[in-house]
Formats: sequence, C-alpha cells, structure tokens
Amino acid sequence: MSNALIIIDVQNDFCEGGSLAVAGGAAVAAGISRLLAAEPDRWDHVVATKDFHIDPGLHFGDPPDYVSTWPRHCVVGTPGSEFHPELATDRIEAIFHKGEYSAAYSGFEGRAENDEGLADWLRRHGVDRVDVVGIATDHCVRATALDAAREGFATTVLLDLTAAVAPDTTDVALRAFDGAGITMHGAPVIRAA
Repeated sequence: MSNALIIIDVQNDFCEGGSLAVAGGAAVAAGISRLLAAEPDRWDHVVATKDFHIDPGLHFGDPPDYVSTWPRHCVVGTPGSEFHPELATDRIEAIFHKGEYSAAYSGFEGRAENDEGLADWLRRHGVDRVDVVGIATDHCVRATALDAAREGFATTVLLDLTAAVAPDTTDVALRAFDGAGITMHGAPVIRAA
C-alpha cells in the first residue's frame, strides 16, 4: 500500500487578490511547494483538486451570504481558476475538477480527465493513507478530509498547510476531524475574528 498528498483548491481566486481570497492562501501555496521540494519521497502520489465552475447555479450569490452562496470564483477559462503560481505542480499526477454545474466542496466529488473519481484513482494506485492540504480548512479541505475518512483512507490534515475562512467554522471543522478519527498536525492559517 502507499500514501498520497491531496492538494485542495490552491487556485488564484482563493489566494490574495482573488475574487474569494482566503488570507494566507499564497503562503499555503508556497509552503506546499517547499515541503514537496524538501521531502520528495514523503508521498508516493500527489494529486490536486480544482473548483471548476461553469454554471453552479445558486452556489454563486448576488449578493453572496458567505455561508452557502459565494462571489463568482474559479470560473472555467479564467485566470482565477488556475493554480496559484507559488504552487509547484510538477509532481501532480492527476487533477480532479469539481463543481461545474453545482456546488462541490469535496475533492471526492471531482473527476479527472478520464472521468475517474478521486476514490477510484487512489484505490487503483494502491493508496491507503492520505494527507490533505490546501484551501479552505473550513470548507473544501474539511469536506475532502471527511470523505477520505468515510472512504476508508487513513487521513491526516496538515493544518499548517491549510488556510481558513473564519474562526468559528474552523472550530467546527476541527471538531469534525476529531470525531471522524482524522489525525491533525499543526494549526491552520486563519485571519483574526
């Protein structure tokens, strides 16, 4: 069996200057790249997810409520949907696009170019353990890590390499991780309340 790093939504729109920026997003991108360079043999596989919206319906709000509706972000074909330039992408073996026509928070809702889902891809590559990093701790990282655990993967969230939207929703996420038996290391990058 083997392990994998899952990089969640480290895209321009979720980093400083983006339409739905999370404080610390660019630092998370750079931190992931540094770790991949410093420990090239730590993971057997590296995959990533992308928000990949075409028409996600009520996921985009005008005005958004920042709970279930959000500003337009990560629209296919826009610079905001691209990986942040600080993220090293040379190790990424597969990208799982999610949310074309609906809200999609978990990377396990995404599909690779060959239409394979993340769980199937990981199992096909003999993965039994995953580490999850990326943006945002309290939304897409949370949903992906919880789904990873539900799918039977031993799951760790490297919190130092996640950026969170808000303290209260982050507390909910951390409690959910603990309740699901997910291992946590470090603390998320989070703006002051």
